[in-house]
Amino acid sequence: MTTYREIFGIREFRVLFVVRLFAMTGVVVSSLALGTVTYHETRSPFLTAVSLFGGPLVQLVTARYLLASSDLLRPRTAMVFMAGVAMLTAALQMLPDLSWWMRLLILAGGYVVLAATSGSVFALLSDIVPKDAYVLARATMNITVGGMQIIGNAVGALLLAVLSPTWLFGIAAMVSVTAGVTARIGLSDRPPRAEGKVVERSRQINRELLTSPGVRPLYLMMWVPNGLVVGCEALFIPYSSGHAGYLLAAGAGGMLLGDIVMGRFVPEILRDRLILPLRVLLAAPFLAFPLSLPVPVAATLVGVSSFGFAASLPLQERLVRHTRADVRGQAFGLTGTGLMMGQAIGALLAGGLAQLLGATRAVGWTMAMMAVLSLLVTAQLRKSLERTGATSPVGSGHPAVR
Repeated sequence: MTTYREIFGIREFRVLFVVRLFAMTGVVVSSLALGTVTYHETRSPFLTAVSLFGGPLVQLVTARYLLASSDLLRPRTAMVFMAGVAMLTAALQMLPDLSWWMRLLILAGGYVVLAATSGSVFALLSDIVPKDAYVLARATMNITVGGMQIIGNAVGALLLAVLSPTWLFGIAAMVSVTAGVTARIGLSDRPPRAEGKVVERSRQINRELLTSPGVRPLYLMMWVPNGLVVGCEALFIPYSSGHAGYLLAAGAGGMLLGDIVMGRFVPEILRDRLILPLRVLLAAPFLAFPLSLPVPVAATLVGVSSFGFAASLPLQERLVRHTRADVRGQAFGLTGTGLMMGQAIGALLAGGLAQLLGATRAVGWTMAMMAVLSLLVTAQLRKSLERTGATSPVGSGHPAVR
């Protein structure tokens, strides 16, 4: 079994890890600041959910036409460009007296760029590390997400107690610049993975991926159950306004632990068998949230739930087996787009339902309803997922997808 020492012995993997570390710091800090500003100014659970998770809806619309850029651009160029846009959007959020709709417009602009380049990082990862090390490398990259969510949300919550959100936007801008500079200096300048016209190729490969009987169930299992659970997380601020940062940090901690355990210690055959149990674990703890739990209990349940996000690792491992190299950037880009789309829809659904119900105590009941929906979808997808388990790697001479 591949070890951490082996993958960190690869120089470009170390660089990619550091780039991802800084990039995620910027995302987490900026998101916490934007959600806090929006809720304080509007007192609307719906608009707060939009500010936290609504941007991917823009990415969904534009990904149909731009997603092939993940394979058509040089990977290093794409990563530097993403960092530059992240810096610009964070800096614009620092402007004084912005209305909530202007803040959301700035947020949307950044997601247009993500629609074009979102698959570049993980397609590049599959080039840098050996095939048998991909799951551990992917899990290790996920550690940057979980780790920075823990640190960013916990430290951000402390900073917001004494500073304005403008300072957090400033921190996000600075770390985004650092991510771009590190990528430019530390990564080799690889050629594009494919050639063609962006819009034409984007539409063609998206259609092939989404209609493939081997790929479509993987996407649905990755996108829908966890998107509905993210709807629960989108209500943390109205559920526990003064302590939402700790709930977010607990969720990141559970996700981090799940990635470490699944990526390093669980063999491939067992990873596959754990997909459905992990999807159940993801939703079940939120069934207790109508009880108005104390913060320590709520944080513990959130951490247990977030361990279930580790199901994405064996699902993405299957995705690698079902796609060939020259579409892999777009395949992973579509994975990310769909994940964020599911999260955005889940957040908007949860936020709208909580606002419709009105009372503060309705937030906990909304979380429980979203968890029930997640469990129902998981049960519905079980049969189609079973048909994707056995497959051999797809080579360059085969069709793009199965």
